Amino acid sequence: MSPFSHILHELRLRHQIRQSELAELLGYEQSYISALEIGAKGPPTEEFVERLIAALSLPPSEQTHVRVAATASQRKLALPLDSPQDMYWMIQGLREQLDTLHPVQIKIIQDALNLKGSLVDRQPEPLRRIKRRRREEATM
Repeated sequence: MSPFSHILHELRLRHQIRQSELAELLGYEQSYISALEIGAKGPPTEEFVERLIAALSLPPSEQTHVRVAATASQRKLALPLDSPQDMYWMIQGLREQLDTLHPVQIKIIQDALNLKGSLVDRQPEPLRRIKRRRREEATM
């Protein structure tokens, strides 16, 4: 279940509103609400998110939570054109193992991603050139 699917379901339960009622409020088909809620469709459009926020009169903190959940529910990833080759291989490894990752592996990956700030601050050491010896130094 995607983060947005989860939050949509929780909002419906908390507001005690049926899928069909929510669909009517938002101007969408009930089947679309159902598909979003079970994760068969998604993530929702920005328009859908804004209509949901308005229809349920969500406070600012919940609005942010809904928007973040919608963004986190993206299923596709596009690498920037100038990405290093190592990044492509890393993504390929994730694709191959995504369905079999253990929760501990997922936590380790998340922890590694959270290191970003401390790693970005460090500048890699510049490559040093090896000085050539002059001919008279190289005699034996």
